[in-house]
Amino acid sequence: MIPKPYRQMHDQFPEYMQAYEAFAAAAAKSGPLDAKSVALTKLAISIGAGLEGGTHSHARKALEAGCLPNELRHVAMLSAPTIGFPTMMRARMWVEDVLTKAAAKESTETQQP
Repeated sequence: MIPKPYRQMHDQFPEYMQAYEAFAAAAAKSGPLDAKSVALTKLAISIGAGLEGGTHSHARKALEAGCLPNELRHVAMLSAPTIGFPTMMRARMWVEDVLTKAAAKESTETQQP
């Protein structure tokens, strides 16, 4: 699911968004990390920065990259010593938001004939 504001940016500023996405792709390819490691790192950065939308987005992308739900939960829990327990709990809620939606979507898809 791509958030509406992101889609609107694509509609209104296509060249800008193409450049932004190319920059992001180049950053991901600039080192030795595999796709799962990149996804978990970006999730951790979003959590550390306190970005709800970023955490949701990078949790979804981590699942798409093949990360397991417990790996996402672990990243959130690892943040506690650095950003504090209450802040970690908030981030963990954001991760759980995505995991709950992903599980519901998977359940719906497996029930369809």
